Amino acid sequence: MTTDTDRLPFPADPTPEQRAAIDRITAGPRGGVSGPFVPLLRSPELMTRLQLVGETIRFGGVLDEDLVEVVVLTVARHWDQPYEWAFHHPIALAKGVPPADVEAVGRAERPSDGRLAVMWDVVDELQRTKDVSDATYAEAVAVFGEERVVAAVATAGYYTTLAMVMNTARTPPPEGLSAALPEATPPR
Repeated sequence: MTTDTDRLPFPADPTPEQRAAIDRITAGPRGGVSGPFVPLLRSPELMTRLQLVGETIRFGGVLDEDLVEVVVLTVARHWDQPYEWAFHHPIALAKGVPPADVEAVGRAERPSDGRLAVMWDVVDELQRTKDVSDATYAEAVAVFGEERVVAAVATAGYYTTLAMVMNTARTPPPEGLSAALPEATPPR
């Protein structure tokens, strides 16, 4: 039987290692432990290292912020991950992703904006087929360059890891954020 109960909530009595990890993440741009980092506290060293990867992606990477958010939402849609979707939906809008494109990604449909569509093509194709075709890769490199294509794939991998952790832990969506993950359009 499947339930929606959070399997790995915030520890009632964190260990010294967990406290140190909490202090490190709280001192950074995230300002606290939430979402995937709550279940990841069970492995404080892993949580610390993973959140540093995410910090680089979100707060200092080479991808434009709107592209990062399209990658994140595409991953959230693929993994049916309600926390990622609810958390990043308003961020995507704030970073300039048009509302119609956010909703398209939520339905597992291609955005209409050209650059966002090319980014979505890479991530969607990789998730669905476990590969990126020569045509999709060539278009992405022509639009973004190799460095940004590699960064996009790494970003998708990072958020896939977080989605898998939260799906296993059954991490609930963040309180106060109401953006529900829309129903996906049937597969193509």
